[in-house]
Amino acid sequence: MYIATLLTAPATPALEPALVESLRNAWGGGDAVWLMPDVAAEFALTAEPDNLWDVWRDLQGMGIDLVLQPAEGRRKKMLLADMDSTMIQQECIDELADAAGVGAHVAQITARAMNGEIGFEGALRERVGLLKGLDFAVIDTVLRDRITHMPGGQILVATMKAHGAYAALVSGGFTSFTEAVAATLGFDENRANRFVVEDGKLTGQVEQPILGREAKVEALEQITARLGIAEADVLAVGDGANDLGMLTRAGTGVALHAKPAVQEQVQVRVNHGDLTALLFLQGYSADAFAP
Repeated sequence: MYIATLLTAPATPALEPALVESLRNAWGGGDAVWLMPDVAAEFALTAEPDNLWDVWRDLQGMGIDLVLQPAEGRRKKMLLADMDSTMIQQECIDELADAAGVGAHVAQITARAMNGEIGFEGALRERVGLLKGLDFAVIDTVLRDRITHMPGGQILVATMKAHGAYAALVSGGFTSFTEAVAATLGFDENRANRFVVEDGKLTGQVEQPILGREAKVEALEQITARLGIAEADVLAVGDGANDLGMLTRAGTGVALHAKPAVQEQVQVRVNHGDLTALLFLQGYSADAFAP
């Protein structure tokens, strides 16, 4: 048995009942269940439709996401989330670079690394090297003035935790940011890289070992083992090439507003919904969301 979920951005609700009914009838699905009026609906199917991806492409043009997944086991016991451009709307190192006057150059390197065009570790060293001499105190200013949370993030974490799930924030960024974001959003733990700081300034170096793609997979392995749950019990979410390892290993890996190279390798893609989409995909209705 499969579940087909259709959803759109809560800020711009555009999911019409007629569209849901038309698709349900065409695919011979069960009765539609509305998880949030005009935003998210689902119905059951006994087989994967042959034209799934053709329909997906058509719906993308209408601002609607479509996800098909097995019905069994879709409600997860753990959230494993990337931070930059996933739980927050920015790339922290790009914001620091902008404050240091090298924003455009660093942002270009970030974009190439996140799309898998260049290696993550080398790109991280190069970008941090360009921050040499920046006052460490600037990080607090960037956190206060430049960093905004992705819509739905706090509700996602709170709702999953209210139903017994564990939440881990695992970033290729830096603990200077993940610690603050994790505390605000309610994550149980966070893992990230660390700047080398001397005399209150960044040295342009990163503490070893660098946390990249493999370290995110290791976090998945270590935390599930510690909790006594299976990798199939994990919902992972990210947007960049360094997230692909955990996205493809987790029970459900969600490419959220992801880079093209990531979307090509991940089946569950959310391009229009916000982070509450991850709750709809697990079958939570809006009235079950934690405050």
